Amino acid sequence: MKVLITGTTQGIGQAIAKLFLDRGHLVIGIDRQAAGICHENYTHYQCDVRDKTHLPEVQGVEILINNAGTQNEDDIDINLKGLITITERYGVQEKIRSILNIGSASAHTGAEFPEYCASKGGVLAYTKNTAKRVAPFGATCNSLDPGGVLTPLNAVVMEDPVLWAEIMEETPLKKWATPEEIAEWAYFLTVVNTFCTGQNILVDGGESINHHFVWSE
Repeated sequence: MKVLITGTTQGIGQAIAKLFLDRGHLVIGIDRQAAGICHENYTHYQCDVRDKTHLPEVQGVEILINNAGTQNEDDIDINLKGLITITERYGVQEKIRSILNIGSASAHTGAEFPEYCASKGGVLAYTKNTAKRVAPFGATCNSLDPGGVLTPLNAVVMEDPVLWAEIMEETPLKKWATPEEIAEWAYFLTVVNTFCTGQNILVDGGESINHHFVWSE
């Protein structure tokens, strides 16, 4: 299938792109940075998801995965408005089979920077809106909302022993996901799944259910 993925240079987006390539799909990547993947079935466009005038002409996308995102840098414009731009241009059309938006556990808990939480919260609502509109094509649309993932962008806390210990204390499974784990979820929700739609799938190691109950012994 023809798969369009945004934010493919590193981290989750790169892992998703590599998994789809390994399984025989044609992958088109969009990222502000130069290509981080070299493969005969991979085409890379270096551009910004906010730049409507310079987005590539790509027809017949069957799977769209909106992964491009940022933190504390025009979060609303990139994480939400850019995602909407990409989806309306490539996703809401008759050949589409599945759309997946990479959200965040923070959209469910509000436990992060204000604009980031707001941008990802918007993704959750927009996912449901889009699911209704692509259903007549027989297509699904969901969001995949990770908690902590072991990516370069999270190195600031991963490499700090004190912060890392505190984070693990708040995470029941005592670990973060690898990008490859998240990629498997993305593949399942877009290729294997044909009936789950309009849902916000939380994958966070149990962080969001870790409510401390304090009582006298």
